[in-house]
Amino acid sequence: MPDVRNCKRCGKIFNYLGGSPICLVCKQLDEDDYRRVKQYLYDYPGATMSQISSDLDVSVEKIKRFLKEGRLEIIGDESNLVLECESCGKAIRTGRFCNECERDLARGLQETASRMNSSTSSSSKKSEFKYLHKDTKE
Repeated sequence: MPDVRNCKRCGKIFNYLGGSPICLVCKQLDEDDYRRVKQYLYDYPGATMSQISSDLDVSVEKIKRFLKEGRLEIIGDESNLVLECESCGKAIRTGRFCNECERDLARGLQETASRMNSSTSSSSKKSEFKYLHKDTKE
C-alpha cells in the first residue's frame, strides 16, 4: 500500500518513496538550485556561503544541506568552516561526520552485522525441526 503524505514544503499530497519528505516538484526545485550553486562555484571559485546565497537567492540552510549531503565541499580558509561533525563536534568540510567518526561508525556497524549474522546462524541450528511419523489410533 502506498505511503501518502503531505509535502513538508508546499503541502501537496504525494506518494512518499523514502528520503526527504518532499514531493517530486520540490525535489526538482532543489536539484535546480544545486545545479545553479554548482555552476556559480565553477564561475566564482572560493565564493562565500553568504555571497552564493545572496547572488542566487538560495537559502544558507539549503547550501548547508548540500554540504551535509556531501555534494559540495568547503575549500580554503579553515576559519570559514561552518559544518561540525555530528558525533564529536570537530570542524569538517563536507558530509555529516569527520573521517575518524565515520570510520568508527562503519566499524561498529560491521561488528553489529557480524554479531547478528553469527547469532542468526547459530540460532537457526538450534531451532531445526524434523517430522516424526507416528501412527496414532483414535
